Amino acid sequence: DAEAMRSLAGSTRVIASTVGPYALYGSPLVEAVAEAGTDYCDLTGEAQWMRAMIDAHHEAATASGARVVHACGFDSIPSDLGVWFTQQQAIERLGQPCTAIALRVKAIKGGPSGGTIASGLNMIEETRNDPEVRKMLGNPYALAPTDMRSGPKQPNVVRPQQDDVSGEWVAPFIMAAANTKVVQRTHALLGRPWGDDFEYDEAMLVGDGPLGAVRGSVVAGGMSAFAGMAAFGPTRKLLGTFLPDPGEGPGPEAQEAGVFDLRLYGTTADGRQIVTKVTGDRDPGYGSTAKMLAESALAFLDLPAADVAGGFWTPATAFGDLLIDRLVEHAGLTFDVLEPD
Repeated sequence: DAEAMRSLAGSTRVIASTVGPYALYGSPLVEAVAEAGTDYCDLTGEAQWMRAMIDAHHEAATASGARVVHACGFDSIPSDLGVWFTQQQAIERLGQPCTAIALRVKAIKGGPSGGTIASGLNMIEETRNDPEVRKMLGNPYALAPTDMRSGPKQPNVVRPQQDDVSGEWVAPFIMAAANTKVVQRTHALLGRPWGDDFEYDEAMLVGDGPLGAVRGSVVAGGMSAFAGMAAFGPTRKLLGTFLPDPGEGPGPEAQEAGVFDLRLYGTTADGRQIVTKVTGDRDPGYGSTAKMLAESALAFLDLPAADVAGGFWTPATAFGDLLIDRLVEHAGLTFDVLEPD
């Protein structure tokens, strides 16, 4: 209801949207906030939709003063602000930024989110039906400004492998495809201060030795099997019979028991290293994400227009340390340096 969305956008200062799949239901609201000058944040990890919204409404948001920040949940705050934090610490401690950062998921515990699954299934459907979407999703710079949508080839963990930075076996991380694009948009919006050849990738730590290799194969095989079933109509319908629907997810006890622990391994141009840690104290998809979204919305109220103008931003470029401080104080996240001491 476009008229209702315009009325909503015109009657408030900040909107936080949880409507996913955003590609199906979120576009009229983004158009409305961009026209009204209303600040907006959401939880999307749908890169193809973020790209469409940026291309369609960035000029309107710039003109109206609306600050639009996608990906303010587990997609992609821990990644985006984790890289921001790591780079600030590298500059302070090592005198220069990292030219490469590898995020590794050390621990993650949480229940499946019906909305996230529905968004992923819709993205697979769009990819299957539209070669341009498939091509865009394969570009790590796809969310950068239009004149910055290319660059050096990026590392990409797509199968189990021995990891140079951690020394363990790693497997693909399902959220890497969205998170890496958000981080590269941050770097582009900042003017690429970490170097034109800055590299960023994400993967899951699965252990040492032969057991780590087996675990990596299981994770990678499971992801491939799910993607294959989701891409084929009859099996996609079968998946829908036992996966949670949008709006369904882990209950309060499961949310309380959830956790995530991410490690970021940074390397400077002269080969020195820094290792940081980002953790959350709840289920990443519901418990922590709810708090991350709430703190993002509230952060707008402390963000003068003179500091951040209208347009489409990322969590790091819109909020930076302001949001890190809020997340540590109110949302159960931590940002710590492990090495060098």
